[in-house]
Amino acid sequence: MDTKLVFLVVCLVSSSSALDNGLALTPPMGWLTWERYRCITDCAYRPDECISERLILKTADLMASEGYLEAGYDYIGIDDCWAEFERDENQRLVANKDRFPNGMKYVADYVHSKGLKFGIYGDFGTLTCGGYPGTLNHMEIDAETFGDWGVDYVKLDGCYVDIELMDEGYPLFGELLNKTGRPMLYSCSWPVYQEELGMMPDFDSIIKHCNMWRNYDDIEDSWRSVDDIMEYFGKNSKRLATYAGPGHWNDPDMLIIGNFGLSYDQSKAQMAVWVILAGPLLMSTDLGDIKPEFKELLLNKELIAISQDPLGKAGYRPLKKSQISVWTREITPVVSNRTSLAVAFVNHNDNGTPRFGNFTFEELEINTSEPFNGYDIEDLLPSSTQKYTVYQSNGRYRFEVLVNPTGVLLLKLTAKASS
Repeated sequence: MDTKLVFLVVCLVSSSSALDNGLALTPPMGWLTWERYRCITDCAYRPDECISERLILKTADLMASEGYLEAGYDYIGIDDCWAEFERDENQRLVANKDRFPNGMKYVADYVHSKGLKFGIYGDFGTLTCGGYPGTLNHMEIDAETFGDWGVDYVKLDGCYVDIELMDEGYPLFGELLNKTGRPMLYSCSWPVYQEELGMMPDFDSIIKHCNMWRNYDDIEDSWRSVDDIMEYFGKNSKRLATYAGPGHWNDPDMLIIGNFGLSYDQSKAQMAVWVILAGPLLMSTDLGDIKPEFKELLLNKELIAISQDPLGKAGYRPLKKSQISVWTREITPVVSNRTSLAVAFVNHNDNGTPRFGNFTFEELEINTSEPFNGYDIEDLLPSSTQKYTVYQSNGRYRFEVLVNPTGVLLLKLTAKASS
């Protein structure tokens, strides 16, 4: 029978319902294999980097012992390339027997024993992007398998499938995950494939059926890639921010902090923008070989508090001027009825030159209409080479900033009560 026809028959016998799994009330935090370890499967040549039971257990130990779990990073997820190329005689997915000799249930149980949650990758199509078995025409049995293994997080990619099936297929798989009775955070790649073809994703449906979703290209280990993702979200951030909130989040992709491609300043810029966008904080780095300054950044309590702010409002980019982009996010007020904001200034100039910027509060869409006596301002990533000043000129509040090249100035503003 034709693949599309089989899928449509399955949809006809299933009623669509919202995900409603009570998960991801704040942006998820954790660790994923993909950006750092990709599809490395040669364990003989690269035993410490191949996608394997050994890698996941080692990383689980580090997350539990090195402060990451305590800081809120509680998911550990395996991306593509974990499976055998063929299903078993019962059409169930099978973990690669050489790289996962004890099977996925064993791995999940070990992860849980460390107080962590276990994530896994699938693909809505006939194959995964790496060529392993996909979920199309096996959706029910795959959902059951993930539930039986003790999975807590499912990322469903979108390679090797007709784009027109996604609007029905992704909600259906979320429903099947629900039917297992096991709460599984559901990460969709539904919108990114549609936007790549110039289609407008049905976000009203997406936010009902997915806990998080990819919007743009895969991140690479470079400032150019991070800058490109920032530009996409900058241009679309006001639109996308309206869809984010408790239980459903835009995903700008993994944090590459601690790898090879970003300087320390660039790493701070990625972290700052991700927390303002209310994007999931999903590390993809070797936690056993990370420099102290990058580890400290990932564990920064002030930044994580912004990410996990219970108000659940995603930020956006109100302005980009003179190669400085400005990002703002409303956060829970310190004093009732007094605005609190996180504001990031990112210098996109990569020629080694710091840049000055001067911005009115109106340009940054910071409300000054209610009576107040200025703002208490805290620099969350202080640097001896960066400066900021807030002053009044002709009755208007202004920021003047000096920001390192490909760096960031991240400030927390709290409105004071009027005198």
